[in-house]
Amino acid sequence: MSNSKASTLSFKLVLLGDGRVGKTSLALRYVNNVFSEKQEATGQASYLTKRLVIEGVPVTLSIWDTAGQEKFHALGPIYYRDADAALLVYDITDSDTFVRVKNWVKELQQMASKSIVMVIAANKSDLVRSKKFDLQEAENYSTSIGATLFVTSAKLGTGIEEVFLDIATRLFQKRKSSMEGLSSTPQRKGMLIVDDEPESEPQMRCCS
Repeated sequence: MSNSKASTLSFKLVLLGDGRVGKTSLALRYVNNVFSEKQEATGQASYLTKRLVIEGVPVTLSIWDTAGQEKFHALGPIYYRDADAALLVYDITDSDTFVRVKNWVKELQQMASKSIVMVIAANKSDLVRSKKFDLQEAENYSTSIGATLFVTSAKLGTGIEEVFLDIATRLFQKRKSSMEGLSSTPQRKGMLIVDDEPESEPQMRCCS
């Protein structure tokens, strides 16, 4: 993937987590660098985009911020089914919201793309007075599902750039390696046999 290629790569990222854990605040802090103490609850879903450059390649993140309230839970698959990545957010001061993240992960593993990139954000770190977070369980869990874990505060703006950059970089590397895999010799393992679909026939029929 050379730098001369100006074509933008686009990825869809969905934010999942309980209501009031700060999903919207994280997204708004990252995209617009704003924070409000009185952030209203998201109704169904909202959509933001962020452009960045990774290894000289323009990347667009389409960020879908979903509603965390239980009544909207059934809408989840609409947003994450075709997502490239999921950012799972919980409130570092509320262990119940971490349990909810685990439930979302189970759902993603069953219904989302098998290649989805997962990242977990332990948000609201500004509410913990001592800076010693007990993250052992969260770290062990993140490792077990192949996710990365970040401690964030939308209020202070800490850890947020790192979260989204990690997501975008992992997505970029995945896309890059899959593109390189496609351009390498396809004769491996006799896979060429699949190229026998009669693609040209329908076109000939329509012109007769």
